[in-house]
Amino acid sequence: MRSFAHLFVGIGNAGARIVNGITADGVVKVTVNPAYYLLPNSDRYEERLRRFFSRLPENTFLWLIFEDKEVNHELREIIIDSAPGDTIKLAYVLTPGKELAVGKKPPWAKDFETVFYDSLWDFLTDEKASLSAAFEEASRSIADMFSRLHYYLETQMLVNIDYADLFNMIRGGNVGILRTLRKVDFGWHWGIWDRGLVGILVGKDFPLKDAHGILKRFQDILAEKDIIWGVVMDENLTREVEILALLVKGW
Repeated sequence: MRSFAHLFVGIGNAGARIVNGITADGVVKVTVNPAYYLLPNSDRYEERLRRFFSRLPENTFLWLIFEDKEVNHELREIIIDSAPGDTIKLAYVLTPGKELAVGKKPPWAKDFETVFYDSLWDFLTDEKASLSAAFEEASRSIADMFSRLHYYLETQMLVNIDYADLFNMIRGGNVGILRTLRKVDFGWHWGIWDRGLVGILVGKDFPLKDAHGILKRFQDILAEKDIIWGVVMDENLTREVEILALLVKGW
């Protein structure tokens, strides 16, 4: 399977923080500052954006990462309008306290193959936790998730999971989640998703029976779903386990 160019675009402070934290080799990282767009000479900034994104290589994965704010959506529209028609467009939207999967499809979502979102539910469990602290913690986690996803797709380390499977899952206008987890809250609403990829990465000293136990729990919850499973040993881990979950559903 061929390799693809991945361009990660962070719009606004939250998006930029995530993109700047991505460590994957071979990806292109760009940040877009809404302040420049709001200045009196914003036409010049918009022109620069349009010129840059109109020149993307063929079949680039274009990941737009942003908080669900009006100005960010205006910039999103400029970028999407400028990108070539064969660009593979994906969004990762930060929606604190709001679950996009249970709401009506927003009009802007039509521009993307899949809109992944993060309600920050696992970073806002403490009532005293501030939103800024949740954003800070989430940024590190999401940046690591993108780094890991790119690494495993490009090195084809995940058994049974490759670009062909990714295309099969993301095509068609979906809403979804995308995360790496060190532990799994099985009480969360995993069962709402229709299809996806679940890769379980285990360290060389991680008990095999425990890995099978995690897999069985997922299989019980997602028994009727179209899920592609992968379990693989990662020499970079020791007694750790890491779950990479990409799950989607129709709006």
